[in-house]
Amino acid sequence: MIWAFLASFFTGSMVSVSIPIGLLFGMPLSLIAFIGTFAISFVVYTRHTIKYMQQLSEGLTVISGGNLEYRIPVFRQDELGTVAEHINAMAEKLENLIERERLIEKSKMELITGVSHDLRTPLTSIIGYLELLKEKAYKDEAEYDRFVGNTHNKAQQLKSLIEELFEYTRLTQSGMNLMKERIDLRQLLNQMLVEIQPLAHESHITIQTLLLEKAVFIQVDPEQIRRAIDNLLMNALKFSVKPGVIRVSMEECDKQVTLRIENEGESITREQEKQLFERFYKADDARTSISLQDGAGLGLSITRSIIELHGGQVNLEHSNGHFSFEIALPHEATK
Repeated sequence: MIWAFLASFFTGSMVSVSIPIGLLFGMPLSLIAFIGTFAISFVVYTRHTIKYMQQLSEGLTVISGGNLEYRIPVFRQDELGTVAEHINAMAEKLENLIERERLIEKSKMELITGVSHDLRTPLTSIIGYLELLKEKAYKDEAEYDRFVGNTHNKAQQLKSLIEELFEYTRLTQSGMNLMKERIDLRQLLNQMLVEIQPLAHESHITIQTLLLEKAVFIQVDPEQIRRAIDNLLMNALKFSVKPGVIRVSMEECDKQVTLRIENEGESITREQEKQLFERFYKADDARTSISLQDGAGLGLSITRSIIELHGGQVNLEHSNGHFSFEIALPHEATK
């Protein structure tokens, strides 16, 4: 009898339980009272538990059906509440994983689209000039030389784009090994500023420096760090007002050295500021100096990847056309 009653309770069905009258009269009154009290107490104390177990079952059914946004209400502090929390955490992880896969797929498509667009432009020009040369569609030797020169420049631009894309792909791959060495960052920066002076002079840019007077030793991959800094310097040259000034400074604090590159340019919006480090993003192509070749919009993204691989950070502060890019890198503590 008792088992039939419990079965009807757990299954939610109304099971008719017939109790022989003779059996009841044959039982002691105390046993009948005990059985009745037990049954009522069992129903009272387990009703909420059974109902919550049904909620868990229904929640799992909803989640397994693909609705990963569904969350089971958690209002118990016992084992069932813990189970509900674990189910919700599982659903959230699955949702985040699927969203991440979606973003990766979207990123791949954007990469293919960006590469196709940036490579097609110079390639189309190269093909056009080569067809003109092949058909001898030039007036004189001077125009012939101009066609050849333009073709060569476009080929160099195409090469630069491919190298930039290859470098970005290599940097963003997991497990990239850095060839770290102990170098003097101050000495490296001085050397780079000397090398960039002719290009700055051609662009009517003055470079002002405020560097530390002592050596600043860091453990980095020299080639990669040089590329990261060069990208910021070239970015400042491209987008500075002409004539203009680029300020390069260094400072150290505790176990960190900060390199700052500042310039004045055309003001950008907050939305543009947020996207400057995104790949293939160019705030305004019209501001690019004619004497400097455009890249694929990967320069700042490459810089960020390089610095983060070295355990550092890249930040931008912008206000009313004043740009201040900062590279923060860990360095050896001063003895």
